[in-house]
This record gives sequence, structure tokens and C-alpha cells, in this order.
Amino acid sequence: MMISRAKCRGGQEQGFIITLIAVFLLFVVGAMAALSIDVVTFYTARSEAQLAADAAALAGARVLANSGVTSEADSATSTTMITNSQALASAVAFQVAESNTVSGQLLQASYITVNFNGQSGNPCTAEMQASNPCVTVKVTRNDLPVFFARIWGRTQITVTATATAEAYNPSGLATGLTTSLANPVGPSCVKPWLLPNVDPTNGNPIFNKDTGEINNALLLGARPMPGTGLLAQCDTTHGGLGCPGSTPWQYLVGDDSANFQPPTQGLPTCGGTLSNFQLNIAGCEQQAIVCGSTPASQVKVLTAADNTLDQQAADAVNCLAHTSGGVGDTVSSAVLPPLPFQFIAGEDNPLVRAATSLTAGSNIMVSDSLVTVPVYDNSVSITAQQVNVIGFLQLFLQPDGTAVPAGGGIQSEIINMIGCGNNATGTPVYGNGASAIPVRLISHP
Repeated sequence: MMISRAKCRGGQEQGFIITLIAVFLLFVVGAMAALSIDVVTFYTARSEAQLAADAAALAGARVLANSGVTSEADSATSTTMITNSQALASAVAFQVAESNTVSGQLLQASYITVNFNGQSGNPCTAEMQASNPCVTVKVTRNDLPVFFARIWGRTQITVTATATAEAYNPSGLATGLTTSLANPVGPSCVKPWLLPNVDPTNGNPIFNKDTGEINNALLLGARPMPGTGLLAQCDTTHGGLGCPGSTPWQYLVGDDSANFQPPTQGLPTCGGTLSNFQLNIAGCEQQAIVCGSTPASQVKVLTAADNTLDQQAADAVNCLAHTSGGVGDTVSSAVLPPLPFQFIAGEDNPLVRAATSLTAGSNIMVSDSLVTVPVYDNSVSITAQQVNVIGFLQLFLQPDGTAVPAGGGIQSEIINMIGCGNNATGTPVYGNGASAIPVRLISHP
């Protein structure tokens, strides 16, 4: 009888222990499942914060790239340009960051910090803020609520993300400040107009042909040769100078069988049949053109006379810049360096015509009228129909928003100057997009 009771009691104890283990396991599994939900929420918020920081940093750097600050070689005004450009870049970075949500809530200004060269949290040195300006954006949410982690007494968690973007211009590095960083650049969507290295305002070289240093800071914001504009060297209708030559603002045409093959996607809808030359102007050829001393900087050009080139270019520019009706995008003539350039949407801007939130007269960051053209070393004779690209100019075409006049040259305003020189070597900086000044993320923790 005693044995029977002991066996019964032992069986009851074993059953009780199994029940306790089962309850404990259920609690542990439930807690882990609950905690995993909080962890997933945390990592999702962290990704959202990183995307917001990336976008804001790139937008700020884009402002610096298009402001002209990296092409300012005159120390007397560069400090003012830096200050003004940073103020605008900071405002845009905040605006972009605040348009993003983290954990279902729009970011507020108090969650965002923006820093520039030499400031706390920015990896770029103050000495490089003119030619290599960097924007660091930090996004912090320290009030994200937790759900199941409250059982451990934790009610909120903090999410932080940081991103740094740069706008890189090697021309200012040629002064000896940090020559080891002066890698060449390789923008895409480059137009097939190769300009000689001749300043249209004084006839001197635009860049030092060896180092790429900018010789005349006053060329920034200039509208060269009023009434004449960009003309083809090989269009003997204008000037009768023959081809090739070294006349300011007269370009050689990039060979469409080599470096400037016409684009096959994203073609413009201008009506009619476009030549390869026009497709390269109105469209976007993704192949990068590199400046410097590498084989990639050798570009083949056309040297046969063609009296139709100027009219072809005029029609293609009217298509690209939406100026056929005379109401394309413009550059404010009242806002010039040391203030950042201000671009204004015209009535024929596609986004305005599509009745989006953009209206005519609004300030815009980018425009189809902004183009990049190469500058070649004209101090040596052209051999094998090739020239060496030693820099780039970023131009705003038809800055008054008007159509190219019949039989006239293409008007332009100089927005950026990017020099590499014949000595630039190393891995090209390609950046992000078709900007003449490469913009890219350099820090993404």
C-alpha cells in the first residue's frame, strides 16, 4: 500500500514539472516572438532613417555642385560663396529629410543635423571645402515606442543614421593642397561639343593644360560672346575659319561611331527624324567621357566640313531645353556668384506642362537645359582625328529661355568649370548621375 502511494505521488510530481516546463517554454517562446517584433520594427526604422539621411545628403551635395562654389578659384570671394552655398544646401537637405517618414512619422527638424567640411561629424577637412565640399546628414529618432519590450521596463528606443555626400572637382586640388586626391572625373550624358581650351572673354587658356587649375574665376556665370554663341568649327558658314581651329566657343563634333554613339533609350520626342549628332544633343549617351592623361581621355572627332551642323544643333537644343516656344527654363540674372545660381522653371518645362506641383516661375534645382561639354587641349596638333580632354564646362543653354535664333549660335551661361589637365591619373570619379561635378555618397555607416 505504501509503495503504491509513493508511485502515485511521484507520478503527480513528474506531471507537475512537465506542466511547469511547458508553461515556461510557452512564456519564453512568446517573449522571443514578441521581442523579434520589436527588433524587426527597430531595423525597419533604421533602414528608413538611413534612406532619409542618404537622400538629404545627396540633395545637399547636388546644391553645392550646381552652385558654382567648386569652380570658384578666387580666394577673395570663395569664402562668401561657401557660406551662401552651405546655407542653401542645408535648407534643401532639411527639406528632403523632412519629407521622409521613420516608423510612420514624418521627420521633424529637431531629428536632423546637417554639417559641412571641418565641422563635427563630417569626415572632410575644412581645407577642401571649396573643391571637395561634403554634406553630412544625421537623422536621430530617440522616441520610437516599443511594444512587447515593455515587460523589461523599456518604453522607447533610439534610431540613428548618418550619411555623407561629396561634390568633387579636381581643378581646385591642382594648387598643391592635396594633389594626391586629384583624380580625374568621368561624367556621363556629355554633349558632343568639344571646345578648345580658350577663354572666350580674354583668349587665354580656361584651364592650366597640365594641372587643370582654373585660370579665370570671373568666367563663372559669364555668358560668352553675346549674339554669337556656340558654333561648330566645321560649319564654314560662320567665319569661314575652316576646321579644325582654336576659336573660342567654336566646337569640334564628337565622332558618333566612337565615343559619342547615339543613345538608344530615353530618346527625345521632338518630331521628325534626328541625326546621330542631334540624338547625342537632345538625348543622353550613358558612356562616360573621362578627362586626364589616360587613354580614356582620348576622344575621336569629326574634321570634315558640314554646313548643316549649326542648324542641327539649334533644333536639337530647342528640343532638349524645351525652348521651341520661347518659354524654357531660365537662370536668374539677379542671382550670380558669390550667390548660388538660381534656376527657374519655364512654362514649357515638362513637369509644369504635366500640371504637377511644379509651376512656372518656381525655383528648381536641376534643369534639362544644364549640360556638360568637354574641353580639349588645343596646344597640340590634332593627330588621327583625336583630341585629349583636359576638363569640362557645365553650361546652361539658352539661359533666357528663348529659342535658338535661326542661323545663330547657341547661347549659354557657365555654371561650373572642372579641370583635370594632362597630368591627372588614377581611378576616375564617376559620381551619381550626369552632373559635371560628380556627386556621390562617400560614407554610409
